Amino acid sequence: MKRTQIIFFLTMLTLQSHAQVTIEECYAAARTNYPLIKQLDLIERAKEFNLQNAGKGYLPQVNIVAQASWQSDVPHIPLDTSNPMLGTIMPDPVSKDQYKAVLELSQVLWDGGRIKSHREMIESSAGVSGQNVEVNLYHLNERIDQLYFGILLIDAQLKQNKVLQDELERNHKLILSYVDNGIANQSDLNAVRVDQLKAFQTEAGLLKTREAYIGMLGLLTGMELSMDTQLIKPEPVLPQTREIKRPELELYELRIVDLNSGYSEIRSDLRPKLGLFLNLGYGRPGLNMLDDSFNSYYIGGVQLAWNLGSLYRLRDRKNLISTNIESVKVEKESFLANTMIDLVQKDNAVRSLYEQLSYDDEIISLLTEVRRASEAKIAFGTISGSELMRDLHAEQMAIQNKIMHETQLLMAIYNLRFITNDYQIDETK
Repeated sequence: MKRTQIIFFLTMLTLQSHAQVTIEECYAAARTNYPLIKQLDLIERAKEFNLQNAGKGYLPQVNIVAQASWQSDVPHIPLDTSNPMLGTIMPDPVSKDQYKAVLELSQVLWDGGRIKSHREMIESSAGVSGQNVEVNLYHLNERIDQLYFGILLIDAQLKQNKVLQDELERNHKLILSYVDNGIANQSDLNAVRVDQLKAFQTEAGLLKTREAYIGMLGLLTGMELSMDTQLIKPEPVLPQTREIKRPELELYELRIVDLNSGYSEIRSDLRPKLGLFLNLGYGRPGLNMLDDSFNSYYIGGVQLAWNLGSLYRLRDRKNLISTNIESVKVEKESFLANTMIDLVQKDNAVRSLYEQLSYDDEIISLLTEVRRASEAKIAFGTISGSELMRDLHAEQMAIQNKIMHETQLLMAIYNLRFITNDYQIDETK
């Protein structure tokens, strides 16, 4: 956890110095900033406390018992008390009100492995809880991807919108000169002006959307992002492998380990328990039941306890564990099957976008020639300003499509990485 915090602080220093952010820095910052990260430390601390408590089962156990009682009868010696000779040696009758206080000391010598199995269950349960947190933290990457690439797409659209505005301004000046020379009319100029206003309107909407996305990304990462922050565009590098290495798979394995620890508990319940005990007592009567006076006493020895009642539930307990393990295995198989379907879909999406991009440049080139031809035609008055704007928009739409395809490709590649948990970039490609 300390290593993650160091990465976060270095990220913040980089951000303040250069106002540039990479997607990897966003991943690290989001993990550190997200409140759930604190749960990992709490789980570890709780595990240590539970292990310490479990280990105290080996310490001597102390129990104090105090008792006052009244009983309906007491022991009698069946002798003829009328005989004077016997009367002189007969003890006083035992009182029916009796009292005792006992200090019980016990020491486990062997508990059948119950403490050990309990410690194993604590370890495995903490592992499951910690991995659950890791799975939730991993899904932050998907949210980062959506915001990060959404901002990159907006930035590309804003950049192209600025090019469009410059092009419209150039055409506005050009047609204005044609109007002055009587080649074009005011309606041609108005058509260009309308498109200029639409470009300004689009820019304002994109800026508001970017502001909202930047704000959400800042909240998620804890970074102080602003409209001036530049997001570095990652390279479209495909994952090195299609092997699935998701944290959910480790979670399933840890759940199985946790369930298997239940077998150790069952085995320990079937074994006898061996220990030492010592009772220090004081009461009336003491160990001598015929002495009706307060006396101290002690009893010590070795105790063997073997509860065979657990045999009645042995088969049901084992069957329950086995059923739960099979259920987890089915969940894992379902997860892998669904993930493989997503993997095929995302892989096909990447291939499709590569194919679409292979046509974008040629489409843009052809539409640029059409637009230039229209600019030449309007100089001779053979087409209207609306027709020129139509060809200009067709060109701009093709450029926007290429921008969209490039960003979609990056998003698809990072979706592919998310599905497989392969964020390592192969520099040789």
